[in-house]
Amino acid sequence: MATKIFVNLPVQDLNKSKEFFNQIGYSFNDQFSDETTACMVVSEDIYVMLLTHAKFKQFTPKQVADASKTSEVLTCLSADSKAQVDTLVEKALNAGATEVRDPQDYGFMYGRSFNDLDGHIWEIMWMDPSAVK
Repeated sequence: MATKIFVNLPVQDLNKSKEFFNQIGYSFNDQFSDETTACMVVSEDIYVMLLTHAKFKQFTPKQVADASKTSEVLTCLSADSKAQVDTLVEKALNAGATEVRDPQDYGFMYGRSFNDLDGHIWEIMWMDPSAVK
């Protein structure tokens, strides 16, 4: 069985976050969602658990970081092409995200980043498969 990853992110407004990520094109698994949690499906093996702050606090004794002021993690997702990078980031910006920095184009690798509604940084990148060989 392939290893699955579940990224857990605290969000201020669960419904607004669900709508934001739905506008980008992600779906949700209702079986693992409730009024405090939304299970966002990124791929067959990658899920993002959007948790209300109260729910997130049940899993850690530490203070919940304010992602609009501090970064703890950068979530990077791959894309199949430069165009797909641009399409996904443009959808995010149209849904209320802010761009973190100018696009980074190294020829063999291209990426863009955005802050979601809570300030979590998402990096979307494409790498030329022939450059890896």
